[in-house]
Amino acid sequence: MGNHIHSMTGFAALSGSHAGLSWEWDIRAVNARGLDIRLRLAEGFEALETPLRRALGTELARGSVSITLKLARRSLENGIALNVDGLNAALALVDAARQQAARQGVELATASIADVLQMRGVIETGGIADIPASAVGAATAQIPDLLAALNAMRASEGAALAAVLAGQLARLAALTDAAQSCGEARAAAAGAVLHDRVTALLATAKQGDTALDSARLAQELALLAVKTDITEEIDRLKAHIAAAHALLAGGGAIGRRLDFLMQEFNREANTLCSKAQSSDLTRIGLDLKVVIDQMREQAQNLE
Repeated sequence: MGNHIHSMTGFAALSGSHAGLSWEWDIRAVNARGLDIRLRLAEGFEALETPLRRALGTELARGSVSITLKLARRSLENGIALNVDGLNAALALVDAARQQAARQGVELATASIADVLQMRGVIETGGIADIPASAVGAATAQIPDLLAALNAMRASEGAALAAVLAGQLARLAALTDAAQSCGEARAAAAGAVLHDRVTALLATAKQGDTALDSARLAQELALLAVKTDITEEIDRLKAHIAAAHALLAGGGAIGRRLDFLMQEFNREANTLCSKAQSSDLTRIGLDLKVVIDQMREQAQNLE
């Protein structure tokens, strides 16, 4: 898999032939929480299941993968098929017989094509005969090429998804900076208003000779400040953005970790909205949530 970012979706097809047989590979991958492998192999190719599962387990981390191997014999006419292995064996037998006869001083007539085709095992009729081990071996040798074709498509889609995510992260960073600026401006304005109100309250209490619990007042003011301060949310959003950039740069199977980060992003955006107390900051918080939802949709396509 390397350090490339892969989508979980992909498709590849491959054909092969050997010993009078031809076949078609078809492999499709879609999103899944884990690695789910489903095989539909032509009769006689059951031995491919083990190397296929081993190779898929090495190349893929997640996804639902379906592989189909369809078999068709290269036929002549009317359902009559030529067994290439049988033909080679027949020709070797004819040649051996000619050489043996020559050693005994006997000259044999040259065998015609019709003679050779009539030899047992050269021509087969009806359905698929026993699959020769050499054909199974030839199909097995195609497994790396089949998976390479699938991974090429998955890597191409993964690169496109990574580019989209990078753009969305840039949008998140811009919104986070805007939220920070808005929060700082709001805090300065609120601080001035609060100072004026507290000053007025203290003056009124002094004039009316009313006892004012300064400790309780300080405690309430501190609580109010905590409820409206968004510094921690901004810091965590920036940390999550940096973590997401690091995941994209590192590559590999990052889908689950990105999905977890999306949950953390959403948590901070929700908290920011709850502390907003201003239409501008609320709007920024809602815009953050929209971008986060869009990112989650993309991240769920990654391996």
